[in-house]
Amino acid sequence: MSFILPLDRVEPRDRERVGGKGHALARMAGHGFPVPDALLVTVDAYRHYLRHTGIGEAVALEINRKIADEMRWEEMWDAALRIRNLFLRTPLPWGLRDELARAIEARFRGAAVVVRSSAPGEDSAKASFAGLHESFVNVRGTESILDRIRLVWASLWSDAALLYRKELGLDVATSTMAVVVQEIVAGDRSGVAFSVSPEDPSRSVIEAVHGLNQGLVDGTVEPDRWVIDRGRGRILSHRPATREKALFAADSGVDARPLPAAIAGTPPLEAEEVLRVFRTVMDAEQFFGSPQDMEWTIRSGSLYILQARPVTAGGSDGDKRAWYLTLRRSFENLKALRQEVEAKWIPAMVSDADALAGTDPAALSDQDLAAEIGRRQSLLDKWHDIYYARFIPLAHGIRLFGQVYNDALRPADPYEFMDLLGGTEMISLERNRLLARMAGRIRNNPLLAVSLRRGSLAGVDPAFDADFETFSRTFGNLGCGTDRCFSGQDALLGLLLRMAEAPPARERFDAGAIEGRREAFLKSFEGDARQRAAEILDLGRASYRLRDNDNIHLGKIEGALLAAVDEGKRRLARQRGAAASALSAEDTARALRDPDWRPQEGVRQPEGKGPAPGLRARQLRGQPAGPGVARGPARVIAGPEDLLEIRAGEILVCDAIDPNMTFAVPLAAGIVERRGGMLIHGAIIAREYGIPCVTGVPGAAELIRTGDRVSVDGWLGIVTIEASPSL
Repeated sequence: MSFILPLDRVEPRDRERVGGKGHALARMAGHGFPVPDALLVTVDAYRHYLRHTGIGEAVALEINRKIADEMRWEEMWDAALRIRNLFLRTPLPWGLRDELARAIEARFRGAAVVVRSSAPGEDSAKASFAGLHESFVNVRGTESILDRIRLVWASLWSDAALLYRKELGLDVATSTMAVVVQEIVAGDRSGVAFSVSPEDPSRSVIEAVHGLNQGLVDGTVEPDRWVIDRGRGRILSHRPATREKALFAADSGVDARPLPAAIAGTPPLEAEEVLRVFRTVMDAEQFFGSPQDMEWTIRSGSLYILQARPVTAGGSDGDKRAWYLTLRRSFENLKALRQEVEAKWIPAMVSDADALAGTDPAALSDQDLAAEIGRRQSLLDKWHDIYYARFIPLAHGIRLFGQVYNDALRPADPYEFMDLLGGTEMISLERNRLLARMAGRIRNNPLLAVSLRRGSLAGVDPAFDADFETFSRTFGNLGCGTDRCFSGQDALLGLLLRMAEAPPARERFDAGAIEGRREAFLKSFEGDARQRAAEILDLGRASYRLRDNDNIHLGKIEGALLAAVDEGKRRLARQRGAAASALSAEDTARALRDPDWRPQEGVRQPEGKGPAPGLRARQLRGQPAGPGVARGPARVIAGPEDLLEIRAGEILVCDAIDPNMTFAVPLAAGIVERRGGMLIHGAIIAREYGIPCVTGVPGAAELIRTGDRVSVDGWLGIVTIEASPSL
């Protein structure tokens, strides 16, 4: 049994051992196609690694924490992160390492390579699953190549692969991964070619960029595009790109560099070169007997095929997984997105929210209020679309930084990198600090506390009054963006009085500690790599901050809609003497416009969220999202009114904590959420205060009752119901 094979030793029976990509490269090389030299690490090496390190059991534990269909994208990312760290920290068994190192050293000593995935089920005629697994470009040195082989193995369990878990048939006992270690061909022009266009079977498509192919594949560089008549071999159209930059091999990895004006003004391919690539991909189609999707490059006039796979159909229109895959972006892409979000979208969102706040729904006629509800709903829908297209992808700047940090430092805790992201200027923290300051003044002034309990606000402490006014002007009502805004000062005063009864909550991070961690991280890099690492850290911190802030702004727009709808419902209740609480925004506006319109009978009332009767599981498993252990009585948040009842030291249990609800987090001893992931808002704010947090607990708000004694293990992701209040 060999753990590694050269291309010329691969036989037809080896397809399952070297994977689809490796087998296709070996066949093309044997037939005389211009394929770079390569070594193929067989699936036997992967199996040997799992068997002799025990890592397979740990992977099984991670992917079985939760039913796959119930996992959100944040949870899949977290699971993949933990698995990747397992592979990073687990060295190769000595015998396996020795055989791979000897072969790599003999074939590629000192030379740069590309390390690619080659799963047995990958690149078949039925499905290519392109982009689910990792590849590494421009890797030099035997130890670095061995590292990347382990990371390609880990990508068998990447978040994208977990997304397609059913189609891939992912199973720890049977799933395997082979690896292609290929000589790098640092082309001056590169691209992809489809022998059959996915959009028109009578045509072929060729896309090309200057420099390396990676810029095209990860979306960093826009390609020129040619459409070719398959039958006649004639170019039908050419769509030029805006050629500003290209990716080139650096000392390690790749760099994006601006193109000189002369090259930027020139298409990557001449017409004859387009037809040369076309003829090559058609030859590949004839050789394999099916349409091919081929990656190629040209170096000093010579054409090379880097890989080829069958052209397969895409997912259905309703398949949201394609959207998820667009979240996987390069550093260059995320940098441009950050600039766009900070310079364009955030100011526009703030402007819209401020404009809405300037219109009092109570001052409008019924007809004008109906129109205002429609306008606010349309505005909210627009911002939801922008949120998914722009803001959520930017959150992956955190993911990119985490990967770079873990690759460099290989910490035992895969979430150690989060300690460098805390302490950013989030609006939630700014709001909570102002609340804490007011609570502190109440705590230290018994006369003020007595006055507030009697409902008298002004006169006792002018500084408190000024803070109260600032808070109301800056942040408005508590909880806008939840089911309701908590209107009036009573809700805010009640919260402040409860906060004053508890010791002050302390934020976990301070600037000095973060700077120390930053320096320790950057010491892992030298030269240009250090500057790039600093930029990736800066991107991660900006992504972390915006992950919270953009939701605060979005919550204000949603709160403005809810305020208008609430005003409409109050009027309808007065005019018709009937409850209108179950009406949607659309129906509320319609009822205001048309006094004769009545909602259909049987409008479903919101279902109460109560604990299910009967036996309950004692131990619940979720995702570890905030380190530490806490115990206390549970406070289940089934509605907005429950949020105002939380007492210091309780375990906050809910379906999901909206950013506009995080004012209650400093009072909690622990947090349990049904929605999962390290990047959800409850987890982010919990880490800022050092509060243990477990997310991704299915049915948390139904399985746990208010008053239950609960323990929260934020290290292991386990919640234990220790006793009910009646016991």
